[in-house]
Amino acid sequence: MSKYDPSYAQKSRSLRGSSVHPIWRGIGCIMLILVPIIAFAGAKLFVQANIKQRWIDIPQEMNGSFSVPVVGRVLFADLAVWIILIVIGFGILTVIYALFYRLLGPARHGPLESPPG
Repeated sequence: MSKYDPSYAQKSRSLRGSSVHPIWRGIGCIMLILVPIIAFAGAKLFVQANIKQRWIDIPQEMNGSFSVPVVGRVLFADLAVWIILIVIGFGILTVIYALFYRLLGPARHGPLESPPG
């Protein structure tokens, strides 16, 4: 029996038994699309309210705009606030996911490990 014999070869390891359910992948995909849309709407509303209420002074360079066919005129201030709201939105989702994974995820220690202490 040589080392090139199929019976001699090491058996491949099987993949983990638990995989991500397809519904969670679908929810993740929907959130990947929804968060930027909600952030853009929030940015538009925030900038419009800021123009009326004068909470924060917008620099003159940020008052420029360009036209998007479906959306209309978009201020550079809208884009800046949009990016900030996207980062905040995905950050909140990450924290929520981490909390749920900690509470409902797999056990910290396997059957062959003992807890520290």
